[in-house]
Amino acid sequence: MGGMNYHIEILFADGARWLARIRRSNATSPPPGLRDYIMRSEVATLQFLGKTKIPVPKVFDYALEGQTPVGVGYILMEKIPGKSLRQRKKVMTQLADVYIELERFAFDRSDHIASFARESMTEYVNSQMIPLGPYKDPKEYLQSTIELIMRLILRGESYAGREMDAFLVHRFLLSSLPKVLEHHTYDDGRFYLRHADDEGDHILVEGDYNITGIVDWEWAHTDSKTEAFKSFVMLFPISDFYDGVNTVGEDESTFADTLEAKGNNGLAEIVRNGRLLHRFQFCCGYDFADWEGFLCLFQGLRNALNIDADMSWVDWKMNALER
Repeated sequence: MGGMNYHIEILFADGARWLARIRRSNATSPPPGLRDYIMRSEVATLQFLGKTKIPVPKVFDYALEGQTPVGVGYILMEKIPGKSLRQRKKVMTQLADVYIELERFAFDRSDHIASFARESMTEYVNSQMIPLGPYKDPKEYLQSTIELIMRLILRGESYAGREMDAFLVHRFLLSSLPKVLEHHTYDDGRFYLRHADDEGDHILVEGDYNITGIVDWEWAHTDSKTEAFKSFVMLFPISDFYDGVNTVGEDESTFADTLEAKGNNGLAEIVRNGRLLHRFQFCCGYDFADWEGFLCLFQGLRNALNIDADMSWVDWKMNALER
């Protein structure tokens, strides 16, 4: 069982093994329409990736909630052998190949940053589901994302108990967009597929740490080149990141060097220069239940932007209220 889904193994008489992937349902689950939307997105992503060299499970069938005799939606997919990744350095060469393969499948200028099949990026108005996107450029996407969060705060649907703090933070993020977009220096007007759930357990490896498959594509979407190819979260030096350090870590540097050794200097530079974008991404919609963690992330972002740098939270909030 994963964080979002149940996985039931199906063993056939001929030895074939499938998985039934079923979305978990509880009090915090999104509405059925959004669950169906997420499932359709994951199926479409896996079917697309099945035409590339990226190892993903084959989809045999799927059904949406309410359309099955068992009462739940499901995806029937190939079971890929392997265990979740733990030793990162042994697979960096293979991960670099995945990046390079994804770069080959760019969506041209007539395409957009895609709609998002994700709970936090979907709005309901009069019981009607309204997914974010599609968008023509990163500015439009980031602005829309932040404005959605601010609307939810004003409607009392988000950040209960810390509404004022959350609104001030996201107003700051919105005003900081011009400086953030200056760091989109590698964008080429095209869009690239991004996994978006890249903490490491989405990569399966066998005993010798060869990648057997990459799974959990339910939040995948297309994004600008700078965003799509910044480093995996799994490569972060987590302690340094939460302590506000704004340089990339050893694993990220090794990954960039690996890309460079394979002749892709462009992707290497995106990995080396992605820290500010990671900070902005983490601060946008961050769960304030981890308040101390947020304060460190927010301090690191302000330092990286050189806006209100090194101010304490109390001083920053007082200034923000006066603006």
